[in-house]
Amino acid sequence: MPQKVVIVGAGPVGSLAALYAAARGDVVEIYELRPDLRDPDTVPLNFSKSINLALSERGINSLRRSGITQIADSVLGQTFPMHGRMIHLRKQGKYVREPQLYDARGKNLLAMDRTGLNKTLLDYLEAMPNVRFFFNHKLVGVDFRKNLAWFERHENPDLAGGTEIELSFDFMIGADGAHSAVRYHLMKFVPMAYQQEYIDKLWCQFHFPPTERGDFRLPPNYLHIWPQDESMFIALPNLDQTFTATLFLTRSGFEQLDASGKVVEYFNSKFPGVVPDLITEDELRKQYSTNQHLPLISIKCSPYHFGTSGVIVGDAAHAMVPFYGQGMNAGLEDVRVLFEFLDKYPNDRAKALQEYTQQRAPDAQTINDLALRNYREMATDVKRPMYLFRKWIEESLDLYVPSTGWATQYSRITFSNMRYSEVQKASQRQARILNGVVGLVLASVIGSSFWFVRTGAASRMKMSILRSICFVARRMTGNP
Repeated sequence: MPQKVVIVGAGPVGSLAALYAAARGDVVEIYELRPDLRDPDTVPLNFSKSINLALSERGINSLRRSGITQIADSVLGQTFPMHGRMIHLRKQGKYVREPQLYDARGKNLLAMDRTGLNKTLLDYLEAMPNVRFFFNHKLVGVDFRKNLAWFERHENPDLAGGTEIELSFDFMIGADGAHSAVRYHLMKFVPMAYQQEYIDKLWCQFHFPPTERGDFRLPPNYLHIWPQDESMFIALPNLDQTFTATLFLTRSGFEQLDASGKVVEYFNSKFPGVVPDLITEDELRKQYSTNQHLPLISIKCSPYHFGTSGVIVGDAAHAMVPFYGQGMNAGLEDVRVLFEFLDKYPNDRAKALQEYTQQRAPDAQTINDLALRNYREMATDVKRPMYLFRKWIEESLDLYVPSTGWATQYSRITFSNMRYSEVQKASQRQARILNGVVGLVLASVIGSSFWFVRTGAASRMKMSILRSICFVARRMTGNP
């Protein structure tokens, strides 16, 4: 028998949850605080033009498993492949660009405009007869025991002078973001552990236009990074030959820039090649002063559900900082995992939701932590020879000794559907092995390295180290 499923939040995660429910025959109602997101006058959640997304395997897999086969292809047609990072540095006074591939096997991240993804999902939903939209509706109350909800309906997008309505539901899915009203009301019915942290970084968005000839101003198939330890500047490509760029800087750093007004001077000293090649001085000042300087929040909570009546997904359950590019991918994966449990226990939603929380909460908390740590990798480690050496070792083991089951943590997070918590365990196990092996191998080849260096055979020295690491890694992982 069809259930009435109420989705709160019409962003990408809420829209995908609605598609999963509608594809299974449920009656779906979607309630959204803002006007129709396809209207260009609708203000995004972040109050800026858009946020670029990095779509990876978890998100793609979740789209493919929705039950509507053409959705993934429609979304992928709006993406732009990124082969790796392009690191922008000054070395010995010269501006250089250094590419670093994401994956030894050539896998790509896909850059995508958040609004484009959202519009595609909403268009598919609108064509389904068992789906209804309710925009300009603010959730003001939920009784998860009686399965009743109250919304304020607003005629105008300023949310003033609303009319309260009451409705019943069989199942509510909260996908209403980091400041979730569903989570707030869920807390009244379940003893929820909750942790919220604003990190000491703000972000400000910029836009790079095409060249006068309509070309990209940077090599397009990369995520561009200007790493500066306490600050970082990144740029992602768009299909229209523009780039969406973001400055990450400490709160005090923004305050000092605001007070001094020396934005151009700061960019010239920290981020070579940006001014005037990518953006003019006047446009940089204008965008810096016009676009908001917004905080970054990390949220963990558990459990994610109450009884049979309500559950939260996406940022409502685990808002994370953007440094691993997994926020949206994790949210879309929430939907897939949730409905896998609902399909597994079609007559026992309580058990399905309980198992969903038990599996998903530790995974989400893991990726929250990894996202926080990955700022260091993007802003600092990518410049360091030891980081590049370890990356080379791990990728070489993956390529040339696949029997060891070796892979980088980044590759497993981004290009697989392995549970986040299992990725972390595998990475910690590999780190223990690698730390021991590298020390042992370096000690064993130190004598011969003098000959390698003296004869100029650096590449042979690398291969000697790699062969030794392969031998020890095989023995330690139990593979022949």
